Amino acid sequence: MTPKSFEARCLRLPAATKVVQWEGTSVFKVGGKMFALGGGFAAGSGGYMFKVSDMAYAMLIEHGVARPAPYLARAKWVQLVSNNALPDAELTAYLAQAHALIVAKLTRKSRKMLGLD
Repeated sequence: MTPKSFEARCLRLPAATKVVQWEGTSVFKVGGKMFALGGGFAAGSGGYMFKVSDMAYAMLIEHGVARPAPYLARAKWVQLVSNNALPDAELTAYLAQAHALIVAKLTRKSRKMLGLD
């Protein structure tokens, strides 16, 4: 998946925003909380990074598709070994899951303000 496609897919998710931080890294957030990273720091150290479930974390790492994301591994984030490590449809599904995991942690008030409840 190209960086442009990655960005478009992240921003298509409800209430998603993008800020540029950390050496030009595109940081995708919902409710002010990160759910995916691309470019900049992420590109310099490998592929895209995103939040995953416990099961997806173990599976992606075990299959060699991803590795624990630097600085974010304890929060169950992975970093793909390359931007093309997963088919586009699969990566899109993981991004939607990352978004949903973060939305679930937002307060009810925040979700309502963002139109997610």
